[in-house]
Amino acid sequence: MTFTFTIHDKKMDLLCGALFASCLALLLLLLPSPDLQAPLSPLFGQFLTVFTATAGNPFFLVTTIVLCCLLLTTEVNLKQGLIICTQFGILLLLSFMLKSGLKHITEVPRPYTQELAQLQLVSSAQQFYGLTTEQKEQVITQAEEKFSPWRVQNWHGETNYSLPSGHTIFTAVCVLFWGGFLFRRRKYLAAVLLISWGTGVALSRIWLGMHWPSDVLTSIVCASLLILLVPKIGVSEKS
Repeated sequence: MTFTFTIHDKKMDLLCGALFASCLALLLLLLPSPDLQAPLSPLFGQFLTVFTATAGNPFFLVTTIVLCCLLLTTEVNLKQGLIICTQFGILLLLSFMLKSGLKHITEVPRPYTQELAQLQLVSSAQQFYGLTTEQKEQVITQAEEKFSPWRVQNWHGETNYSLPSGHTIFTAVCVLFWGGFLFRRRKYLAAVLLISWGTGVALSRIWLGMHWPSDVLTSIVCASLLILLVPKIGVSEKS
């Protein structure tokens, strides 16, 4: 079994990451910042919820399986396919560990916690994080009359810190790894659709009040570093 560390082997992956970050940054510049106290239409709320769900628990497992099924559209044999899926699984595990560690270190409050403080449901965002899990859920329940249900339903159960975005780092690993896989096989339309999906997930996290723009962009950087630093395991791919 061989391991390769060269950037040449990962240039398509990193290109996908650069395109993902560029598309997201451009949309963040063009779109207005979301007003978390403003209502969301049912169509837009459903759109945001569906996108965010594809990268959240438990539906990230469905997304993972669907992406692994891309192997069925190529001439990759069973052994190569197992190695590729193993690489992907290792990257996802490392991204989860990195995300959890950075949240513990940075302790950046989520955007919605500042909105709760503005409405005096808590004295400050920092005070929210000093509450027990049950108390946090009670505060969020009190906010249901003041915020769009499309937003509040996502706040329940996600009362940890903001930086980086777990949804986006998962999405970014998917985009870089499988986008590079598709680019190397000249399946450009599928790669563009994958980048568009990733951009939609990242934007949904911001518009639902879960993350700051810096959170999602940092997540893409983190995924890119993982792709760059983790060696490829003994599989030859078409250039």
